[in-house]
Amino acid sequence: MQFERVAIEALAFTLPGEVVTSQEIEQQLAPTYSRLRLPEGRLELMSGIAERRFWPRDTSIGGPSAQTAGLALDATGLDRADIGCLIHASVCRDYLEPATACGVHAALGLSSDCWVYDCSNACLGLLSGMVQIATLIERGAIRAGIVVGTESARSLVESTIASLNADEHLTRQTIKPSFASLTIGSGSCAVLLVDRKLSQTDNRLLSCVARAETQHHALCQSDNDQAGRAMQPLMQTDSEQLLQAGIAVGVRTFDQLLAEGAQRDEFDATVCHQVGATHRRLMLESLHLPELNDFSTFAWLGNTGSVALPTALALGLKQGALSGGKHVALLGIGSGINSVMMSTRWNHPLVAGELDANALKNLIVPQP
Repeated sequence: MQFERVAIEALAFTLPGEVVTSQEIEQQLAPTYSRLRLPEGRLELMSGIAERRFWPRDTSIGGPSAQTAGLALDATGLDRADIGCLIHASVCRDYLEPATACGVHAALGLSSDCWVYDCSNACLGLLSGMVQIATLIERGAIRAGIVVGTESARSLVESTIASLNADEHLTRQTIKPSFASLTIGSGSCAVLLVDRKLSQTDNRLLSCVARAETQHHALCQSDNDQAGRAMQPLMQTDSEQLLQAGIAVGVRTFDQLLAEGAQRDEFDATVCHQVGATHRRLMLESLHLPELNDFSTFAWLGNTGSVALPTALALGLKQGALSGGKHVALLGIGSGINSVMMSTRWNHPLVAGELDANALKNLIVPQP
């Protein structure tokens, strides 16, 4: 799918202030580690994730989403009456119904003529929302739209810790499906897309492709559908099989992206899904893309689900690593297994969001 009329006008992000290290999580798992004789440092060693962030307790999902979407809109000065579609696309949401997007729409004061709904597609939620909005813009149905999401990791991580410490029958083998849950982080991100006639930046969404190999849908699953602040979710992930199958799906999806007219050697930079060090290394090796040109944030933000890739993109643009007319490939993969990949070009990036001292410390790491 190719786009001629679509500009990615702005991105915005909001990061929680509470930093939780992998070492702190292992300290909370001391009863389990002692019982199974697990070495300290295992969590970071396996994932490459040193820390992640949590929102304050009882933080809603829609609250940070409205704040982040507002940052993107304010940064552009775009008339809010021009927003023809608002999609809330994170895994986390406030209610089973109504759509979390409804509260965000009300908080932003958008038009009653706006399409408003939630979109759920695991870690591909925001990328899927971008495609839907871009398609509406390309067809001339709307002039602008915004996709936003907020992921909250506290309940999942704390529920996993409590469950593991309480399981007297746990073994070194049966603990493995729970480790991925301990790498999850929190964050909020928004992407504002507009018709190029409205754009002041002309940052281009050039093309995108999607692939679904759903025979692998059971490799990563949460428990029953839950929403709201009191949810106590658990998740089981066959990380080894998911890694192998996900990379294979990614290779085939990237081939589709190249078939849409993109050239491998034209990509100045890449942003992968931010799941962990091994996934990143093997994915880029399999796609014959240099790791040096890939911008990542998982080591200090963890896996923030649907907002992971767009937040990494936003931070890379903010730092200047991905700007200056660079051609950037967005390499998205989500449980299912689904994959969405995009070809983009960044002429004048516009990114809104504040970085605290801890985030600035991590962004000092040299990037291409």
